Amino acid sequence: MDVGIGTAVESGGRAPAAGRPAASSIEALADGLRTQGYIADRALATTAFLSLELGRPLLLEGEAGVGKTELAKALAAVLDAELIRLQCYEGLDVNSAVYEWNYPRQMLEIRLLEARGEIARATAHDIFGPEFLLRRPLLRALESREGVAPVLLIDEVDRADEEFEAYLLEILSDFQVTIPEIGTIRAEVPPRVVVTSNRTREVHDALKRRCLYHWIDYPSLEREREIVLTRVPDVPDRLATAIVAFVQGLRAADLTKVPGVAETLDWAAALLALGARELAPDLVDETLGVLLKYEEDVRAVRGATAAAILDRSGP
Repeated sequence: MDVGIGTAVESGGRAPAAGRPAASSIEALADGLRTQGYIADRALATTAFLSLELGRPLLLEGEAGVGKTELAKALAAVLDAELIRLQCYEGLDVNSAVYEWNYPRQMLEIRLLEARGEIARATAHDIFGPEFLLRRPLLRALESREGVAPVLLIDEVDRADEEFEAYLLEILSDFQVTIPEIGTIRAEVPPRVVVTSNRTREVHDALKRRCLYHWIDYPSLEREREIVLTRVPDVPDRLATAIVAFVQGLRAADLTKVPGVAETLDWAAALLALGARELAPDLVDETLGVLLKYEEDVRAVRGATAAAILDRSGP
């Protein structure tokens, strides 16, 4: 039995995206993202545009903090669509990601049937219907009724177990989910799907085949400077240049975890809050905890190493 909200998607086929993308071209999408504070290069804008045009999930891989999650947020804003986020973690299961039954409401329904003397004629359908479902992110995305496809962000899928990753295949292939007691629920308005991975483990080929793929690398110095000036506009140009040059120098060091773009932005905001106009060795040492998240990295960089990087990255 198929349970649809409005028109169901034909079995085995890929649902077309609702309407046309908000951006009529790659350039228009890149400009739209820029208005949301997201600076995408041509390759990323192209892949995102094709994902919207073809109705295919977009798989983004890259180091933590390079802007994978932020792209999904920016896309939702550009498309004027709801952002539905599923944060993945070890042990994530169907009850947390798709649905579970509202047991208190089911028990109340059973008592009402008993009070009306109808319990003997009751069937499983009387307490296992759509009205008794607690809808989690994946089911909410499939049942969207707004007419505008929501953006479904499946964040850090590499942190989930491989069994859950396999469960996603039906959803990403046909935008449907099967609930044994009800049947197959299919999306009337298929969501725009963004899947992110920090590559703590390899994502299975079966999942990758269902997606368009893009690796987001650390940006060039010029692009990262542009990102800083866009996201933290009050930072002076000279300080922004120094911040980015120092962070890029840190990424060449042998560290447990080099800073991502998110840390660059945090550091820029922190230095602005301190009233800094330029970088100095003492100021760098005092604020390394904004950039580096491991004690051994802070110890390794503080002092002579930070001063040397600052000297090399200066004008």
